[in-house]
Amino acid sequence: MTTLLHLYHGLPIPLRSAAATLRGLYLRWWRYGPESERLVQEALERDAWSPDQWRTWQRERLPYVLHRAATRVPYYREQWAGRRRRGDRASWDYLENWPVLDKEPLRQHPGAFVADDCDVRRMFREQTSGTTGKPLTLWRSRPTVSGLYALSVARTRLWNGVARHDRWAMLGGQLIVPAAQRRPPFWVWNAALHQLYMSSYHLAPDLIPHYLDALVRYRVRYLFGYTSSLYALAEAVLTCGRRDLAIAVAISNAEALPPHQRDVIAEAFRCPVRETYGMAETVAAASACAAGHLHQWPEVGEIEVLEDGQRVAPGVPGEFVCTGLLNLDMPLVRYRVGDRGRLAANRSGCACGRTLPLIAGVEGRTSDVLITRDGRRVFWLNPVFYGLAVRQGQIVQETLERIRIRYVPEASCTAADRHALVARLRSRMGDVQVVLEEVDALPRGANGKVGAVICQLSPDERADALRRSAAS
Repeated sequence: MTTLLHLYHGLPIPLRSAAATLRGLYLRWWRYGPESERLVQEALERDAWSPDQWRTWQRERLPYVLHRAATRVPYYREQWAGRRRRGDRASWDYLENWPVLDKEPLRQHPGAFVADDCDVRRMFREQTSGTTGKPLTLWRSRPTVSGLYALSVARTRLWNGVARHDRWAMLGGQLIVPAAQRRPPFWVWNAALHQLYMSSYHLAPDLIPHYLDALVRYRVRYLFGYTSSLYALAEAVLTCGRRDLAIAVAISNAEALPPHQRDVIAEAFRCPVRETYGMAETVAAASACAAGHLHQWPEVGEIEVLEDGQRVAPGVPGEFVCTGLLNLDMPLVRYRVGDRGRLAANRSGCACGRTLPLIAGVEGRTSDVLITRDGRRVFWLNPVFYGLAVRQGQIVQETLERIRIRYVPEASCTAADRHALVARLRSRMGDVQVVLEEVDALPRGANGKVGAVICQLSPDERADALRRSAAS
């Protein structure tokens, strides 16, 4: 893969776009076919299903997935055989009888999660770095891929008045030009998908105007990308006073969408901003409607919210544990995705008229949890930055005693704002050393994303602090 990337980076610019288009033809074959229009229309019809209709569908789908996983997937079949040998007669037809699955078994033995009536040589293989930087290998059949993209067309595009044939720009984590490159283009045109794929690694203040020019030149109708990337573009639009960008909608993915960043993106591009939620493992997905509510895609998976291993009531925060209902080829049951959030208590519908269940909020990743000296776990740190003259911020726990706040200040940022950052963090974390680091831009990880909260404690340090809390 490194050799291919090196060869690609050595191509003349037109040939890079030609290579991207060839890849796009391959992806288009996997994602869309003669059945796509029917699948899209069926998804739109399900948007208005009653809660009873969804419960009936789930009562049929979930037991089928669980039975298939227990009998056709090697990892689960061996797990249940071992339980039977130990005299465990629990039924696999009930989700609560399944243990929670961590990422590590999937990472170490991905082939063991593929159903034995599937051939991975005929499936779409995807690798994702996840939040840890360690890759996960995943497989999907063509029906799974086309079903997923039909849902995406219906609920991220058609909901917002755009179609998959419209020209669009994607700001993502693929290294499409060398990281050290300082001359445009920082993008390639994928004609097969009508997509301008733009690097998220080159969004320096002096380079962003080139991105904006490209959006105009390629007549991009809508944007899709990391929140931090969209926000960086939006700030440049406002700074430059650009009024020549006719964008229909900006759709964020992979990162949280704080209210102040949503407002800046909306103002800059004079368009609505819609949040999405999902992961490469395809066990849960959601997208925001015009009313601003995050609607689940029940066909993709069921979300349980657990705290200390027990289900919590709607509206109560906890960790998301998800069971995939779409990917029958590599079903993941009670999979710990690493996110925390809340499901909405009100299932009666939304002002937009759709009856899909709602996610009340995604509060961050469980790996983005800070640990206090007395063993408390602190999850929700966005309010540290609310109302201050700070464009972006990142909180990094370096030790139990020291936390670093990296921040990109507004021109109007004062000593009072900096004092408030320290005071607000200490009010949540206790009497810790707070290091303020002013930066021009927040660093991106290997996957091109900006982590809002990062805990650098070792597993042993975390465990020791939590044990002290339990013993006190």
